[in-house]
Amino acid sequence: MTEAPVLIGVWKQLVGQEPAARTLSSASTAAARIIENQPVAPGAMTHAWLVTGPPGSGRSTAARVFAAALQCSTGTGCGECPGCRTVVAGTHADVKLVAPEGLSISVAEMRSLVQAAARRPTTGRWQVVIIEDADRLTEGASNALLKAVEEPPDRTVFLLCAPSDHPDDVSVTIRSRCRLVTLRTPPAEAIAQVLVERDGIDPERAKWAASVSSGHVGRARRLATDEAARQRRSTVLRIPLGLRRPSDVFTCADQLISAAEADAGEESKVRDEAERSELRTAMGGDGVGKGVAGAKRAAEAAVKQLEKRQKSRATRTQRDTLDLALVDLAAFYRDVLVTKSGAGATLNHPDHASEISQAASAWAPDSILRRLEAVLECREAIDLNVKPRIAVEAMVTTLRQG
Repeated sequence: MTEAPVLIGVWKQLVGQEPAARTLSSASTAAARIIENQPVAPGAMTHAWLVTGPPGSGRSTAARVFAAALQCSTGTGCGECPGCRTVVAGTHADVKLVAPEGLSISVAEMRSLVQAAARRPTTGRWQVVIIEDADRLTEGASNALLKAVEEPPDRTVFLLCAPSDHPDDVSVTIRSRCRLVTLRTPPAEAIAQVLVERDGIDPERAKWAASVSSGHVGRARRLATDEAARQRRSTVLRIPLGLRRPSDVFTCADQLISAAEADAGEESKVRDEAERSELRTAMGGDGVGKGVAGAKRAAEAAVKQLEKRQKSRATRTQRDTLDLALVDLAAFYRDVLVTKSGAGATLNHPDHASEISQAASAWAPDSILRRLEAVLECREAIDLNVKPRIAVEAMVTTLRQG
């Protein structure tokens, strides 16, 4: 078996994504040749890219690393030059990032971004626009982006990230104008290695976290470093065998919702207060003396707008956190089905092998499938804006009945 190549420079950040790293590295080298007016092979570099892959595979990381390589003075993503360092730090003037904090990306936000992208680079080699979660573009925002992608400005590159290249995620017209880069689920060994080397985590803890993260690098890091996250995962995985009485349906549903709210609350609390304080200070809302009354009124109005955005972000964070819990739950039933069939595939939750075996002995295959489908239907319902508590209670009812 051929050993995977060792990634260097900024490419080291792409955990277990050697094929994608080779594609993007080759394109960045071609981009450098374009800047230097040297000939390049047709299609070696293009103005629009769509990076897709499963959750946790590192779509936004791949886009940022590619942006760093495009701004690199050598065109290779060395990781040492000012271009690479400022892009990685998020301070490069010619790299624009759209990371939706609410449920969608608005047309106004996209129009503003497209206007900025039309300008020539000021300090870097390219004007780079990164759109995380491009699947959250509204119809109007997609149309605004399409016009820019159809008639791209010189020296501007659009990098879109989405869970897949399905038409429901990114419109067909935009997809047809992008070069596709598909990321894979990182192997557990690669995740464990980066947790040890980059985050200084104990090797045994890193190996465990990687084995239960379903290939989600961020999830593995959080499980390895956050005791509360480990406790919440344990709470979720107690649900399948904990539904003994009818009243357990409401108890377990409440546990799922409460865990998601607590996780989202912890993530948002410090950030929200810091944003409000910075905004008041910037607008003079905390000042004293003559003429500050007007400034305070303007600051309070701005704070209300900020709080509205924060509320939208909190809703998105809560749904994302709940979805992670549902993914864990679906993986449990998948493991039960694997054990029941004797397939011998690797378990998603190897540390719960005894509970999985117990469930496989007690449940029929069709009952396991109904439970798994109930979890998947709950995820879809929440994605369609069904109130999370209603969707979760309906799911847990099916989980108990089988």
